[in-house]
Amino acid sequence: MPSTQLTFTNREEHRRWLATQAALPAGFRVGTTRFDFVPREAPKPAKMTLTLIALDRPTPDFAAVFTRNAFPGAPVIVGRKRLGEPRLGAIIINNKISNVCAPDGEAAAEQICAETARLLQLQPTEVLPSSTGVIGWSLPVEAMLAALPAATAGLTGGSVLPAAEGIVTTDLYPKVRCATVGAGRIVGIAKGAGMIEPNLATMLVYILTDIAVPRDTLRAMLRRVVGPSFNSISVDSDMSTSDTVALVSSGRVTGVSAAEFEQALARVCTELAEDVVRNGEGIRHVIRVHVAHAPDFDTARAIGRAVVNAPLFKCAVAGNDPNVGRLVQAIGKHTGLHAPGLDLSRLRLQMGGIEIFAGGIFRLDPQKETALVAHLRSAELYPSKPDASGVFVPPVDYPPHERCVEITVDLGAGEAAATVFGGDLTHEYVSENADYRS
Repeated sequence: MPSTQLTFTNREEHRRWLATQAALPAGFRVGTTRFDFVPREAPKPAKMTLTLIALDRPTPDFAAVFTRNAFPGAPVIVGRKRLGEPRLGAIIINNKISNVCAPDGEAAAEQICAETARLLQLQPTEVLPSSTGVIGWSLPVEAMLAALPAATAGLTGGSVLPAAEGIVTTDLYPKVRCATVGAGRIVGIAKGAGMIEPNLATMLVYILTDIAVPRDTLRAMLRRVVGPSFNSISVDSDMSTSDTVALVSSGRVTGVSAAEFEQALARVCTELAEDVVRNGEGIRHVIRVHVAHAPDFDTARAIGRAVVNAPLFKCAVAGNDPNVGRLVQAIGKHTGLHAPGLDLSRLRLQMGGIEIFAGGIFRLDPQKETALVAHLRSAELYPSKPDASGVFVPPVDYPPHERCVEITVDLGAGEAAATVFGGDLTHEYVSENADYRS
């Protein structure tokens, strides 16, 4: 969880806080441009934003991890190849269309990289592409090529916030987290709102640092920190085709220990991962499941995922209904199907610090039920209210607080632990995804 519990009363207050987090590390610039186009597959007006992250000079020290979906987007295919290149000089990102399984998708991604490289005086292989948005549509390559000069001309240092705003799709607000380590800095931005399930989520994450960390060390660190952060969240159990987490060092600051850097990197990743869930499509409650005394980390994380992905339990949380029978069935279902040898006789469950299950039986009474409802209501980000047409619309475009529905699952079966973040299942989520393309 974040080191401090943040609260915001309005959008402007949240944006002011984001600005305090957004200072770019030395050696980076960002630029964005927005343009109109008409998707070939759905001929009606649309808008796309191009976001460019550029280094002052190419670096050998970069890392990335990608989705495990068997139908990866063309930028993921190209990105995997880029990991074998000696240097990286820029990242070019588009929203609205994810360039997944589209005709000539790889060639389109490479064409965008080549023009970006020409404008920045780089090699095409020194540019990493990323795309997010509708799956199945083709990129408007000509319109993107025409817009690229504006993005490069607008490159500026100072703040990463324009990039954080440029990469969003259905996100309600941009996400920025940072850490200072010695004289250096780590800044991360993320987009992601739906189709979120490890590995990773329907998200794009870019982490920039001026701290010098050798390439192989940087890549090993990134693999270690994504497990308990980005690979321990879920909004709807669907795995995106476009997941990308990139970590780039400009190498400007030396003298920072690897241990200090990794600790700070892990904190930035964990905070961004929770931000992604809190900004999930239609989410009114963030659910934090801490699984303790498990036989191993994978078992702990899998049980946490089973809880946050259980549709009936998610619906109960959305309605502030502490129907904890749905929680127990989710744990029992996962264990019966995937870990039948796990002894649940010592299982103890708490919600909001209140014991609800132990010794094989529920521990409930009227006072506990009242307290559980109060806990759920205190974690609500905004109340559920339909608009005049009956559509459920989130009334806020900022995170009011960082409270969660707190669930503790004590298996009593070992020393391993994991924490998984998820969200409830609301009318808003269904409306958003029923109308996503139309």
